[in-house]
Amino acid sequence: MRSRHLDIADDLRQQITADRILPGERLPSEAALADRYRVSTVTLRRALAVLQREGLIEKIHGKGNFVRRPPRKIMYIGGWGVLDPWTAAEPDSRVTIRSTALQAQAHLAALLKVPTGSPIVEFTCLSREGEPPHGLARVYMPHDLVPPGALDDASTFREAATRFAFLCPPPTAVRETVSAGLPTPDEASVLRIGIASVVLSITRIATDSAGRVIEATLLTFPGDRVDAVFTTHNVIDERQSKG
Repeated sequence: MRSRHLDIADDLRQQITADRILPGERLPSEAALADRYRVSTVTLRRALAVLQREGLIEKIHGKGNFVRRPPRKIMYIGGWGVLDPWTAAEPDSRVTIRSTALQAQAHLAALLKVPTGSPIVEFTCLSREGEPPHGLARVYMPHDLVPPGALDDASTFREAATRFAFLCPPPTAVRETVSAGLPTPDEASVLRIGIASVVLSITRIATDSAGRVIEATLLTFPGDRVDAVFTTHNVIDERQSKG
């Protein structure tokens, strides 16, 4: 026998797709919906969970359940090094940033190739154009490479940071590794997506001419909100060209 919560999910889904409940609109309270469908709140929440996993609705703590607006894709431009990975393609994007001084634990020490416990700085950057957020970046740098004013609210640095212009001079090499998978609980919470949603993860490592890692960036994008474009330039072997 078909579960009652699936019937409720089907009915609400049909109302959403038929625009009887519009994007951005708040659903009736869970108690009101449970009363309407003559089920317990437990059954009603199971129905809402189905729609949340499908990305049709989102639950905002303290406000209720809302119909999600159609996702607007952004463009991640790979190969730009430390240049802006978001706003170069999306001038209307807003990036909020928070900086924290900390000690490198095992995984960060490995990324930055520094001893465990070394002083580093983390910049947490959240990119959005309206709601919900469409990208999360965590930028890590050795403490001695952090620009002056980076850990205070200096407006000049904040402006540069939102453009991801952290490093000067620019790095000699940038390596990016791309993968798809499930978000961590923290990423799901920050990006306001379900824990079963697919995310695009990019690890960007920048090094100087001596091979020192000067920046490690972990970027996370909801899989339905971003297209990633990487450009490769052919390198001509001079020995062959002369031969």
